[in-house]
Amino acid sequence: MASSYLQSLRRFVVRTAVTTTAVVAAVEATTQLPSQGRSSSTYHRFVDHGVTPLLRQYLDPETAHTVALYCARQGLAPIYRPSAKEQATSLETTVFGLHFSNPIGLAAGFDKNAQAIGGLQRMGFGSVEIGSVTPLAQP
Repeated sequence: MASSYLQSLRRFVVRTAVTTTAVVAAVEATTQLPSQGRSSSTYHRFVDHGVTPLLRQYLDPETAHTVALYCARQGLAPIYRPSAKEQATSLETTVFGLHFSNPIGLAAGFDKNAQAIGGLQRMGFGSVEIGSVTPLAQP
């Protein structure tokens, strides 16, 4: 009985957090309040001090991972839009003949089933490794 109540509570918290974050992101995107479409300090305070602690309190790591993939797949993840200063600063690098826009990459294992490729690429990583590092699916 308590287990089903906790599951119901978790679902409610996740739905509320994702919906609220989506609404705030939509308002920011449509009103163009932040410069160059970048997130405002209000949005960051809301997410950093409201949504994130709430999700950490009620979600186990696997559920949080699933929510993060869902958000990336639905376009709710942060989108990297460099400022003029960031555009002037080059972090481009070439390693073993491969060119990267910056040295920060997302390692294999986060999106094992290639569910959120576009959303992860828009986050600004220099590279995004899709899939897993094991030859067969793990239980």
